Amino acid sequence: MLYALLCYHEEDVVCGWSREEDAAVMAKLAVVQDRLARSGQLGPVARLLPTTAATTLRKDRDPPLVIDGPFAETKEQLLGFYVLDCADLEEALGIARELGRINPGGSYEIRPIGYYQPSQLAAESAVAAP
Repeated sequence: MLYALLCYHEEDVVCGWSREEDAAVMAKLAVVQDRLARSGQLGPVARLLPTTAATTLRKDRDPPLVIDGPFAETKEQLLGFYVLDCADLEEALGIARELGRINPGGSYEIRPIGYYQPSQLAAESAVAAP
């Protein structure tokens, strides 16, 4: 089963980390990501830019409205995500717990994926990888 692991945290906290603090967290996360990639469990991983870089299409209007910023105002923002191939929810929770021990604060939302269509670029990259 594929799971989306959505990474939430307070943007001001994460953006306030020094380059050294950020690099240290990313290096520790890379250890887990490398292990998951070797086991074939890791799909795409993305770290999103701050919500100030977001654009939202509000579909509840005719015509739809394009606005700057995130869709919802919340204390924690969606900062990135993983796509994981896990046997079940318990395995996905185990990975979330492991990542959570490395990356302090925030939360992870784990959601089963009902449909997954890898991009052609991702498929080509997988074939080109040594």
